[in-house]
Amino acid sequence: MLVKTYGSALLGINAIIITIEVNVDKGVNFFLVGLPDSAVKESQQRMEAALKNIGYKLPGKKIVINMAPADIRKEGSAYDLALATGILAASGQIKAANLSEYLIMGELSLDGSVKPVKGALSIAIEARAKGFKGFILPEENAAEAAIVNNLDVYGVKSLEDVIGFFTGESDLEKTIINTRDEFNASLNNYEFDFSDVKGQENIKRALEIAAAGGHNAILIGPPGSGKTMLAKRLPSILPPLNLHEALETTKIHSVAGLAKDNKALVSVRPFRSPHHTISDVALVGGGSNPQPGEISYAHNGVLFLDELPEFKRAVLEVLRQPIEERIVTISRAKFTVEYPSNFMLIAAMNPCPCGYYNHPEMDCVCAPGQVQKYLNKISGPLLDRIDLHVEVVPVPFEKLTEKTNGESSEKIRERVEGARQIQEKRFADKKNIHANAQMSSKQLREVCEINQAGQTLLKNAMEKLSLSARAYDRILKVARTIADLESSENIKTEHLAEAIHYRSLDRETWGA
Repeated sequence: MLVKTYGSALLGINAIIITIEVNVDKGVNFFLVGLPDSAVKESQQRMEAALKNIGYKLPGKKIVINMAPADIRKEGSAYDLALATGILAASGQIKAANLSEYLIMGELSLDGSVKPVKGALSIAIEARAKGFKGFILPEENAAEAAIVNNLDVYGVKSLEDVIGFFTGESDLEKTIINTRDEFNASLNNYEFDFSDVKGQENIKRALEIAAAGGHNAILIGPPGSGKTMLAKRLPSILPPLNLHEALETTKIHSVAGLAKDNKALVSVRPFRSPHHTISDVALVGGGSNPQPGEISYAHNGVLFLDELPEFKRAVLEVLRQPIEERIVTISRAKFTVEYPSNFMLIAAMNPCPCGYYNHPEMDCVCAPGQVQKYLNKISGPLLDRIDLHVEVVPVPFEKLTEKTNGESSEKIRERVEGARQIQEKRFADKKNIHANAQMSSKQLREVCEINQAGQTLLKNAMEKLSLSARAYDRILKVARTIADLESSENIKTEHLAEAIHYRSLDRETWGA
């Protein structure tokens, strides 16, 4: 008897429907075809034990299972539930007339219970698009899949629940999520707040500009000056995720298996802080079975690289294209996948190996030329792509002992949101552009006009600091953001002057 069930494979952050054809006939043997990997092939042993432990059996006949399309590699253990259900129906152990109306995913334990899978949200979106009535999956993934409307989502604990559902012996409760209510309930739920920061008003100002325009920034200063503490608080002043951004971010985290149990949506902006020993593949994504990397996990959020010069140079260089394109493309011989990577890069570093170059009180003990050598670990092209270079100085004792709190993240975020609203209106007819940092050169010329005094100032800065054309564009973008924070229609000379001030690592005197 031939029976068809349906599962799904993941390609990038999107899903593809897999048709599982199960045929039970006279003879003896078990054949699983359709380009399965080892984990899929091992499902025979898992199914045999699970079926036996719940009172059923793997029939001692010739079983042929084809997973179509056969030219797409099937990976992982998430097909167990669909395979086992198909075998039970094809061997006549259960009657399931409506089997083809549901997409089924889940990994089986030997006792028949079901373990969670990756990519539930992407699979649910594809199931709805292909006209399936419902989606049966592990209970832990049900809230995530239930974000998708017009699709019946059933969370199950075991294979017995699935059997009872199709035979009509028991009912499954639909998982219903009010997406907007759940999303709004956890907005801006941040652990860290800028009110905890003593002093450092100039650094707060620089991070406010970075947040308002979506700009990249590097913090450079001695140990203990607060670089990491400040960077961790940046997400708390970014505008809240909108529903579209939350769905997109959740898809990436779901595919990677980072989605939290029973959490429907990622509702706060991600903050990723990989260690400097990370490989280039782990940072941008890839591998024989391509997976997203840290830059994609940080999509719509912040990627924080602490101790930047300690990262391998090859690792840092692979960041250059994703920073510009805001997408990373991973190509293999038979396919190509794309992962979104629209993130804010925030980096931190010491000014020299000993950490005390330019320190107001302590002496630098580095040998001549060592400071410049340390800075040269970061390539010029990468520094060129960082809009704000911010020098962090230690907080004096008087500031540390103040009892009053600093300005809260909520107040700073109000100003940031005001600037972002101006930018949203400005780029309303531009697809995929929402902030000043995302402007193209053509749009830059349209919205960043400067007067004669501003042109003279910028010309002098270009000549004295030996700035590149990219640095010129970045200065204009930052100046436009500063003007937006002040609700100024035009870029003024003082806005340009402040933007130029944030190019400290371009100065020829640095590290000399």
